[in-house]
Amino acid sequence: MTTFTGTWHLIRFILRRDRFRLLVWILVLSSLAVGTASAFISLYPNEAERQMLVKTIGSNPAIVAFLGPIYGSSVGNLTVWRVGVIGSVLIGVMAALTMIRHTREEEETGRRELLGATVVGRNAPLTASLIVTASAGLILGALCTAGLIGLGLPTPGSIAFGMGYAAIAIVFAGLSGVAAQLTQGAGAAKGIAIGMVGASFVLRLAGDGGSESGLGWMSWLSPIGWFTQLRPYAEERWPVLLLSAGLALLATAGAFWLASRRDVGAGIVQPRLGAGSASPRLGSPLGLAWRLHRPALLGWGLGLAFLGLVYGGIADSVGGFLTDSPQLAEIFEQLGGEAGITAAYFATAMGILAIIASAYAIRTALRARVEEESLRADSVLATATPRIRWANSHFIFAILGPVLILAVAGLVAGAVYGVIIGDVGGQVPRVLEAAMIQIPAVWVVVGISVALFGLAPRYSDASWGVLVAFFLLGMLGRILQFPQWTLDLSPFSHIPALPADDLTILPLVVLSAIALALIVIGLAGFQRRDVGA
Repeated sequence: MTTFTGTWHLIRFILRRDRFRLLVWILVLSSLAVGTASAFISLYPNEAERQMLVKTIGSNPAIVAFLGPIYGSSVGNLTVWRVGVIGSVLIGVMAALTMIRHTREEEETGRRELLGATVVGRNAPLTASLIVTASAGLILGALCTAGLIGLGLPTPGSIAFGMGYAAIAIVFAGLSGVAAQLTQGAGAAKGIAIGMVGASFVLRLAGDGGSESGLGWMSWLSPIGWFTQLRPYAEERWPVLLLSAGLALLATAGAFWLASRRDVGAGIVQPRLGAGSASPRLGSPLGLAWRLHRPALLGWGLGLAFLGLVYGGIADSVGGFLTDSPQLAEIFEQLGGEAGITAAYFATAMGILAIIASAYAIRTALRARVEEESLRADSVLATATPRIRWANSHFIFAILGPVLILAVAGLVAGAVYGVIIGDVGGQVPRVLEAAMIQIPAVWVVVGISVALFGLAPRYSDASWGVLVAFFLLGMLGRILQFPQWTLDLSPFSHIPALPADDLTILPLVVLSAIALALIVIGLAGFQRRDVGA
């Protein structure tokens, strides 16, 4: 028996388990690319309209930072600009979750040892996971290529687009394979893998958004930045794909090398031994939850603080492009000129940070499910601790944690922008308010997670799908001409766009009430169902 024996059987097993998940990922992401291109064809049928749009967005460093640079006025260029970076991030998340699910999570639950007792080689699980994840990326790329060519877009650009998407999946499959070898816990491995995706996005954001400040080189440090540097439909840079191939091969080789140097169920980084006696703070469910959630809260807080630093740093250049075009200045005059554009920019920036804070909130809320599935909750609930008190010890961090990290991001963004324009005292409260106004929408996401945990714990991971749907509705809903009622499904669409718009209290009250109702329903369901069910 070789170390790869049983790989084919494990591939079939993974495909059987994830046939629906992967199918949804592939169809949604390919439909976004093709649907966006189709929408641009209908919305901007002539070259003059597209050139006007490009002139508006191409000179705006804020939009470039959000969505990446734009290299031309064709439908293909607009499609790459609108969904290239968004799709790359989602593909990276897909690859990370798929890889960790079928490697580290299998070891944590003990299923890997059962498989290892059969005729299955040591490297078969990692190999099968890599093949399935990479194949999903290749199929996604092929569907995008075929769909874009079918719409009449140039064949070389369509092939580059599809290969760029496939390269993202393969690269993050390899990097996630490395993450799976590092820690004992699946949760920590997911955090590392998704953190790599987030770091790649931040590097690209800093590079593309700060190109005029000499930071453009940072985009070349990011696999997501390599997609924009590939330049589909704009004199494609085919050698850029060699960077993805090289990193994928290096990461894959590293994953196998690390896997050969650890025991099944163990991680390369061994957990530290605890103190000889427990801290008095661990004598309550809240103290234990604080110990569990503290590292994640610190990490996410630092991450959003860095994003706030980047957003605040480029805010001053947002309105500068108006001076280059009297026509654009006239168009934006109704938004309040340069000041109005800057205000709209901060409203959008804080909305993006709210989506990221919602991801932290979901991860934190679902930690209760992880504790339940791993049977660690049984040890706590076997004492006199009530169920609701134990559950709330985790949910309190999902509710208050986003408040803290959004406040930090808003303070940093406002302070940096204030220092640049010489108005710290005026800008910090203004930007902080734009950040904190997002909280009710984030709480609705928390409420959905808690409701699924209490009523349908088996499907609690669907909270991630809900958040992705909200994100896509906000970023692409209008471009794809979705009906208004679908756009209204996202709680983030009801948040006043401060500081550009006036403050309205009613939507915030309604969203908070909905969040509270969902949390109460979820807690009631948890109180009635079996633990571990």
